[in-house]
Order: sequence, then C-alpha cells, then structure tokens
Amino acid sequence: MDQYLCVAPDVKLGKNVKLSKFINLYGCEIGDDTKIGAFVEIQKNSKIGKNCKVSSHTFICEGVTLEDGVFVGHGVVFINDSYPRATTEEGQLQTEQDWKVEKTLVKARASIGSGSTILSKVVIGENAIVGAGSVVTKDVPNDTIVAGNPARVLRHITREKTTV
Repeated sequence: MDQYLCVAPDVKLGKNVKLSKFINLYGCEIGDDTKIGAFVEIQKNSKIGKNCKVSSHTFICEGVTLEDGVFVGHGVVFINDSYPRATTEEGQLQTEQDWKVEKTLVKARASIGSGSTILSKVVIGENAIVGAGSVVTKDVPNDTIVAGNPARVLRHITREKTTV
C-alpha cells in the first residue's frame, strides 16, 4: 500500500490514523483515530485533530486547523489567500516571501458538506453544519446550519441535555 502514499517524513501522525491510497501529506499534523480518504492533499502547517474524518478528493491547504471530531465531506476545498496571484508586479513567479498565509479554523464537531469551498480567515463554530456545495465567506456561529453561495444561516441547532 505504501507505493500509493506520499507521506513526507515531517508529517506527525497520531495513533491509529487510517490513510487511504493516493494521498499527499507534508508538514502537517494529524491526530489520533482520524481517517483520511483517497485523493486528499494536506499541506504544511495544517493541523487535523483527533477523531476527524476527511473524505476523498479534499484539499486542505497551509494554515487550516480542524479541531477534534470534525467531518469534511468529499471534494471540499479550503483557500488561504484572498487575492492570489501567480507573479509579482515585476513579473516573477511568486515565492513564499511574496504573500502571507491567511488562516482558517474549523472548531470541534463541525461538519462540512461535500463540494463546499471554505474561504480564508473564516471560523466555523463548534457543532456547526455547512450544507453541501456551500461557499463559506464569513464566520459560522456555533450550533448553526448554513448553506448556499454565499452560505447563509438556515437555522440554529438546539442541543438537548440528556440525563442519566
């Protein structure tokens, strides 16, 4: 199976991490008991928490943090630059010195539906749900369901307390 994995030596893998074939991981950290689907790329300086599920064909760029228990559907794309350019004003290809990573945070137990795009500088709150195909352009509050392009609040989630 290793012949179909590209996991750089600088990747920090927790215990019982499940990696599918055809993935590209470098410079990132992945927590215990997390599952990474096929055709996923996770770039340097990204952190994936414990008990997460990242579905196939997803791109997690530099500067993205997923806290514990986050679900990411198929084909989700994160963005870390609000105004990307290939070249400098002088016409040279940009390097890491020519731009600054814009971070994104997905808090614990949030779920992101398949085909969604998450722009940079966004916080998706705890237990929030992003509907499939959404484009998240601003923060999503805790316990909130959003959907659409741009994603808008559909409703709030009420958590019932259980008694034992």
